[in-house]
Amino acid sequence: MATNITFHASGVTRSERSELRNQRGLTIWLTGLSASGKSTIAVELEHQLLRDRGVHAYRLDGDNVRFGLNKDLGFSEKDRNENIRRIAEVAKLFADSSAIAITSFISPFLADRQAARDLHNVPTPGEETGLPFVEVYVDVPIEVAEQRDPKNLYKKARAGEIKEFTGISSPYEEPEKPEVHIKNYDLPVQDAVKQIVDYLDAQGYLPPKKE
Repeated sequence: MATNITFHASGVTRSERSELRNQRGLTIWLTGLSASGKSTIAVELEHQLLRDRGVHAYRLDGDNVRFGLNKDLGFSEKDRNENIRRIAEVAKLFADSSAIAITSFISPFLADRQAARDLHNVPTPGEETGLPFVEVYVDVPIEVAEQRDPKNLYKKARAGEIKEFTGISSPYEEPEKPEVHIKNYDLPVQDAVKQIVDYLDAQGYLPPKKE
């Protein structure tokens, strides 16, 4: 890390920004196997938060960020770790701006997800508290994920065409204490999203629903 840099604090505190925007910033971190339904849930969650609750939310998708921010990274364990580190940093910036960051990444390793949580727990310079981090485990058996397999990734991994593929040749370490645990076997996406929104409401993270 460079030593000749200085953090320049904003002239607007987080609490002032939250009051002006009438919302609290936080990160919702969806994790699970490929084809578990993370992206589908994230898309609908973003839609509902914007449409029904009037809060600004932005979705960071695992594939999408590899077109730009992380296009220099591959899928080795080292590159996967860096992929998640960068996303955690970006998500924290969104949350610090009083937006709701929704991330949908396999993020298979416990240590990487804990590092993302720890990053949010560290206050931004000039602030007294960290930022809420909501881990959502989108849980499906590997057999179900393989049956869905819209990109034929599991098939290619089984054939040895994809190396270091989570669930086949690389492990997925299940969350130990996620804030929300969605068993997404045959669950309608609306019900999956409701579990997340209900948790956010219970924690007081969202403004009241519009009448």
